[in-house]
Amino acid sequence: MFLPELKSLPNEDICMLIKLDNHTPHYICECGDASLLSVKDAQNAQAIFISHTHIDHFVNFDTILRHQIGIEKKVVICGPKGIAHQVQSKIQAYTWNLIETGSVIYEIREIINEQEINIYEIEPPQWELRKTGVINENIVFGNERFQVNFTLLDHKIPTVAYLFQEHDTVKIDLSKGDFRGGAWVRELKTAFEQETPDNEIIIDGESYKAESLFHLLDIKKGNTLGIIMDHAPNPENHAKIKALFSGCDKVFIESFYKLEDKAFAEANYHSYSQASGRIMHECDVQEAIPVHFSRKYNEDDIQQLTEEFKQAYGGLTYT
Repeated sequence: MFLPELKSLPNEDICMLIKLDNHTPHYICECGDASLLSVKDAQNAQAIFISHTHIDHFVNFDTILRHQIGIEKKVVICGPKGIAHQVQSKIQAYTWNLIETGSVIYEIREIINEQEINIYEIEPPQWELRKTGVINENIVFGNERFQVNFTLLDHKIPTVAYLFQEHDTVKIDLSKGDFRGGAWVRELKTAFEQETPDNEIIIDGESYKAESLFHLLDIKKGNTLGIIMDHAPNPENHAKIKALFSGCDKVFIESFYKLEDKAFAEANYHSYSQASGRIMHECDVQEAIPVHFSRKYNEDDIQQLTEEFKQAYGGLTYT
C-alpha cells in the first residue's frame, strides 16, 4: 500500500514523499520549497516525479541534489519535455572539482508525448547528457512493487499527472481444494500471471491443466495513488483525468483557487476548489485531497477552499 506524506505546509510550494509498506526506497513528487523534507528523505529517494518546471515545483531540486551527492546510487528523474536540459543547467550552475564520478547518477526520463519517453544519464564531474534509450509506452517507471502511468494535461504548457499502480498480488487458498502446498503453487501462480492457462501442473504425480486450478487463487487488487498538479479546469483536461484516474483509491489534486476566484483560475490555467472536487466526484475516487493553494490565501481562505472542495467532491455544487 502507498503511504504518501505531504512534505510542504499549506503556505509552501508543493512537495510529497511516497512510501510503501515493507519497501525501503522512497519516491519524491514535486520539488517545491518544502520545510518538512529531510536529508534522509532525499537520500532514500529512488525516483523523483516532476509535473512541470515552474519555479514552485522545481525550486528545491538543488537542495535534493545537495543531499544526494555521495549516495553512490542511481536516481531516476521523470518529467516533461525539456527537463533533461533543465536538470543539467541547474547542476552546471555549480563547481564540481571535488566530486568524483559515481557519487550519484541521474537517469532522466523525459516525457515527449503520451507514448514516447527519451532516457538520458548524467553524472559528475562533467555532467554531460548521454541519451541511452527510448520508452514507447505510457509507463514512465516501474519496479517489483508498482508501475507509474501518466497523462499530459494543459497548463498552458504540458504538465504531467502521475498514477501510481501497485501490482496485483496472487495468493493460493488451499481450503478451496484437497491439495497440499508445494512447488506447484508457484508454477500455478506463474501460469496465471503469464496468461498461459494450458500449462501442465503436476501435483503428487497427477497432471492438471493450469486453468482447472485457477479457482484456488485469490487476487488482491493493487493500491492506486494519483498525483494531479497544475491544470486548466477545462473539458479536455477533465476527460483525460477521468480516463486515467477513475476508481482510484486516493488522489492528491491541485486546487489553487477558491470558487470566488474562478476567473483567475481560468485565466492562469489553474484549477479551483469546485472544479477539482467535482472531477474527483465524477471519477469516483475513494479519497480525494486538495493541495497546492495560492500563496495569497491565509488560513481562513484555505479552510473555505477546502470546504468548497469537499462539497463538490460529495456531489454538491455552488451557485
